[in-house]
Amino acid sequence: MALDGIFLHFLKQEIEREALGARVEKVSQPSKEELVLSLRNRTGAYKLLLSVRSNSPRVHFTKYAPDNPQTPPMLCMLLRKTLVGAVLTGLRQAGLDRVLFLDFDASNEIGDRVHPSLCIEIMARHSNIILLDENGTVIDAVKRIDAAKSSVREILPGVPYELPPAQDKVNLLQEDARAAYERVLAQGEARLSAALLHSLQGVSPIVCRELANRAAGEDLLVSSLSLAQKSILLQELEALLKRVRGGSPEPEMVLDQEGKPVDFAFLPVGQYGSLMNVRAYPELSALLDDFYTERDRAERTKQRAQDLFRLLTSTMERITRRLNAQRAELAASEDREELRIRAELINAYQYTLEKGAPFYDVENYYDENRILRIPADPALTPARNAQKYYKEYRKAQTAQRVLTEQIAAGEQELQYIESVFDALSRSQSERELAEIREELAAGGYLKRRRSAKQKAPKALPPMEFCTDDGFSILVGRNNVQNDKLSLKMAAKNDLWLHTKNIPGSHVILVTGGREPSGEALVQAAQLAAWFSRARESSSVPVDYTPVRMLRKPQGARPGKVIYDTYRTLSVRPSGELAQRLAQHK
Repeated sequence: MALDGIFLHFLKQEIEREALGARVEKVSQPSKEELVLSLRNRTGAYKLLLSVRSNSPRVHFTKYAPDNPQTPPMLCMLLRKTLVGAVLTGLRQAGLDRVLFLDFDASNEIGDRVHPSLCIEIMARHSNIILLDENGTVIDAVKRIDAAKSSVREILPGVPYELPPAQDKVNLLQEDARAAYERVLAQGEARLSAALLHSLQGVSPIVCRELANRAAGEDLLVSSLSLAQKSILLQELEALLKRVRGGSPEPEMVLDQEGKPVDFAFLPVGQYGSLMNVRAYPELSALLDDFYTERDRAERTKQRAQDLFRLLTSTMERITRRLNAQRAELAASEDREELRIRAELINAYQYTLEKGAPFYDVENYYDENRILRIPADPALTPARNAQKYYKEYRKAQTAQRVLTEQIAAGEQELQYIESVFDALSRSQSERELAEIREELAAGGYLKRRRSAKQKAPKALPPMEFCTDDGFSILVGRNNVQNDKLSLKMAAKNDLWLHTKNIPGSHVILVTGGREPSGEALVQAAQLAAWFSRARESSSVPVDYTPVRMLRKPQGARPGKVIYDTYRTLSVRPSGELAQRLAQHK
């Protein structure tokens, strides 16, 4: 699942083809480890994403540029000062290594021409973005590396930049295929894919497994290859060299049977057979955009909303503990009838009972006159013991009523907090996070951050989709918006959908007075399942009913509605459907 050096080689060509000569209009830093360069030339505008997240380092054009924080970091301000207005004049790659330089022509604050470079090193957790001056000296970096962190090289302002240590591998841009072939055959006791990985520069494990599969049908030991298999291996290496030096990539994404992205490569992938699905892409950037966007969005949201996740998690844990204690107390109060019977029996037989006895043995006329032993307080008279049991009975009776109400209120609060947690986990922008903060502040769970002079963030509209046969679908982003969407915006004859007993968004299928088609109803239900906590499930029950059937209980929390008449569909959530229907609108 790593972006390898040859993939980066083709990305370099793609960026040169589209954006060479483009001017930098804007620089943003959505998170600590991400940069977005907004570029424009005569053919259009582009957003170039540079990410050095440890599990998804990459550089490519993106259509899903993440939102920026309200206050830009200091590095972002430096990059804006250096690069805004600059022209992208060239791209350089260190051989087939995963190091790419973006060269710019710019002017400094006194108007002199300067030529800074932006270097991105794609090396898993050691990935970095480094701003260099025209002499190759470090101006600053996303990750500053001092001697305490690395004894190999430092990345600090004022230090000359040095490339990462070179690996002893064959570079197909400089050496021929036979050199790589002989290097592989020299590793006789290694698996063929491992030998290829240790011999070739710029190839990832999936590419090595693919070459091994094409040459031998399986990942054999190098020493066990037949002459025919060795011949095919040399042919595959020559084809790879030809592709690298002048051919075109054929990017493909590997997906599991559930449609989740698993891996990708710059060439066709056939090693998985029918166990996996593959999807071809016309551009490498489009592949990387689809592969990483959803996962990065979730990680980015988690990073920005860590305090909210902690708050909601601790709140749910506290409510759960309280509910467990209340349920245990309620279960204990269910024995209150036994207390009443004991009190009545002591009263009935009190003239035969003696003070000071630790217990009373009496005939229980509620149980066929069987002898019942009742514990007693020796310091009290039988009448006082009877009064004590009556008092405990009345206390248990009151406790049942109060606890039942408290448990119901606690369960409602827990459902509400779970719904906020679900909305938070699906948030995609700073404005959505701000709305959730505002909702929690209004509910007393969080103190408002803004001062009295600051205005509340402008409310976002619901998400909009369009079914394949032309019906509009509206999806709420959070509980407050769910209320507005279902109770104010929707028409009485529109259809309301929601996952059954599962936190999720309110979904409105806008009918416009028409009878919705079965296809539109199923697609709306699939969206309701996707925008819920059950989006990873294979089958999700979704209730649907006309909007006129909805009622808001008095005093209910945001997002809570009730309904009596409804039907239920079982559907499979689909992120691909959500993306496609969003493009229809």
